[in-house]
Amino acid sequence: MGQITRRGLTVAAVGALAATVTTGSTAAYGREEARGSGGQLKRQFRGMWLASVANRDWPSKPGLTAAEQRAELLAFLDTAVERRLNAVVFQVRPTADALWPSRYEPWAEYLTGVQGRDPGWDPLGTAVREAHRRGLELHAWFNPYRVANHTDPTRLAPTHPARLHPEWVVPYGGKLYYNPGLPEVRRFVQDAMLDAVARYDVDAVHWDDYFYPYPVAGQVFDDDAAYERHGAGFPDRAAWRRDNIDRLVRETAVRIKRLDPRVRFGISPFAVWRNQATDPQGSDTRAGVQTYDDLYADTRKWVREAWIDYIVPQVYWNIGFAAADYAKLVPWWAETVRGTGVDLYIGEALYKAGDPAQPAPWQDPAELSRHLTFDRDYPEVRGNVYFSAKEVAADRNGAMARVVADHYPYRVRPPR
Repeated sequence: MGQITRRGLTVAAVGALAATVTTGSTAAYGREEARGSGGQLKRQFRGMWLASVANRDWPSKPGLTAAEQRAELLAFLDTAVERRLNAVVFQVRPTADALWPSRYEPWAEYLTGVQGRDPGWDPLGTAVREAHRRGLELHAWFNPYRVANHTDPTRLAPTHPARLHPEWVVPYGGKLYYNPGLPEVRRFVQDAMLDAVARYDVDAVHWDDYFYPYPVAGQVFDDDAAYERHGAGFPDRAAWRRDNIDRLVRETAVRIKRLDPRVRFGISPFAVWRNQATDPQGSDTRAGVQTYDDLYADTRKWVREAWIDYIVPQVYWNIGFAAADYAKLVPWWAETVRGTGVDLYIGEALYKAGDPAQPAPWQDPAELSRHLTFDRDYPEVRGNVYFSAKEVAADRNGAMARVVADHYPYRVRPPR
């Protein structure tokens, strides 16, 4: 089930959309959608993920000129405005590399086709500036541990930290990962990510669903040496692994607030913490992956401890889906965040809408709109995020347009 959370689909061109608000000025928020019971303006998070890994959304292919890359990027920001969204979650560290001139890691290969080659401009700096001009928040999306979508270290840039420190790296499932069990790795990936926070006016640090990798049948993630060295005092390897990820989350949260208390910290996990059959506190689901057991990510704990500012579970299933029903997962997450101060936004599988390979509910342009209607009964749900930008623009079967027509009559500001 892990494969469906960040799935690459056929490249779709950015569709031309009619502008509905004034861009880059307070007029964009001149009329608010609704007011709360006390008369205060109602805020709502309306985001889209903008993925760079494997050129999923942007840039459309490696090797475009700086001007072409910039034009594509700005088109996506304009699309967000036209769809009356208010936040873009921009993937700036897809595979232990960078979409800014990092002090720690090479330029991403998805820009020029060659890892480490300067693209001739600063995508993150441009994205932050241009998003803010349009009244959009820019959330910098990082992947902490993924090094490469292959297992050949010689394909990495010669100065890549994974080549300089091969002892940090574990091949697994056809990919390379940094080993979360090494304290020096944990410190390094924090330093690499927070370089962007220190240098740019980003609104948030955002992680997706990859911690320890999704299980691959017949393969073992080889962290024996790290466990032998650092695993004393834990009842088993699973508890040690969860502690490694807990430490990453907790330490990163502290460091973000030290750098800039205004910067938020959000995580978008696979939506099933544990099935109820595994744990009475789990959701009424029968998912094949459970983040607590399979990714060693105790997402419920991060919320209950309020280590993060917001959580975006990827509830990438239709209402009524037997194994993981949208209508059962949203109430579970609403109960999980209640009283914690952690904002809940729901991750939406826009990429499934109109895909002929998906079941019948996803052929109905009203499916996603029904999700937002359902969410209204849960005040803990403060917004939705759509995967991903390419589909927000192309809108294969009109599902996004239906969401906008039914739920987004005006732009509103995101929660703060």
